[in-house]
Amino acid sequence: MSKKLEGKVALVTGSGRGIGRAVALKLAGEGARVVVNDLDKDVAYSVVEEIKKAGGEAAACEGSVTAPDFAERFIKTAVDNYKGIDIIVNNAGYTWDNVIQKMTDEQWYAMMDVHLTAPFRILRAAQPVIRALSKAEQEAGKEVFRKVVNISSVAGTGGNAGQVGYSSAKAGITGMTKTLSKEWGRLKVNVNCVAYGFVTTRLTEATAGGNATVNIEGRDIKVGVSPEVLAMAKAGIPLGRPGTTEEAAGAVYLFCIPESDYVSGQVLICGGGLNGL
Repeated sequence: MSKKLEGKVALVTGSGRGIGRAVALKLAGEGARVVVNDLDKDVAYSVVEEIKKAGGEAAACEGSVTAPDFAERFIKTAVDNYKGIDIIVNNAGYTWDNVIQKMTDEQWYAMMDVHLTAPFRILRAAQPVIRALSKAEQEAGKEVFRKVVNISSVAGTGGNAGQVGYSSAKAGITGMTKTLSKEWGRLKVNVNCVAYGFVTTRLTEATAGGNATVNIEGRDIKVGVSPEVLAMAKAGIPLGRPGTTEEAAGAVYLFCIPESDYVSGQVLICGGGLNGL
């Protein structure tokens, strides 16, 4: 029995950990050849090896998605290794929160850069490759669909107090999604968006004292939520619990398979029934 994504080439940003890793493993498990990305080189190559050990194909493109040269390197990795692009998942990101009167320009632009500018650059760099492939296929009388899945949040669809930068950037990616679905329809590219609710990752785990941090490009960013906030969040989710990274990956997968070839410009909330914060 053939796999749904046999032979496809998928690029997934932020795929060394959490949701991105689960997406990379899911797509690889369905036959896609995956370009894995993470800030941490060792983490990126660890996922590559995990995919290869399971019988799949993968290559790494480590580094920050916000670097000016990243988009071109990312696309080049796919073309050099696999001669094409079929799926792009713009997943990389993190939160750096504050209320508006306390938010610095640095915080604001960090959120814009990783959640909005980076996907823009990646898709801009991908367009000439996709256009050339699409033109050749159309001249040969073939109809081949490609997929872009951008990642948003219920903070972007409904707002969230204390996350003005993150929410604004995540709202922006839905506008990019809807615009590119119109620009790229002629190229047979489905452009959709998944907006996550509460998914358990290292960024959302319960932490006592609120002192947990991760280092992102030289900045110590607070992560995790208090047990009290986590309990309140669980109480507000109709399905009764946060989602797993595997469940989060499943929502992306829906937009990558042939059954979604006539779906474009849509925002799917993956939140266990939670549609806002």
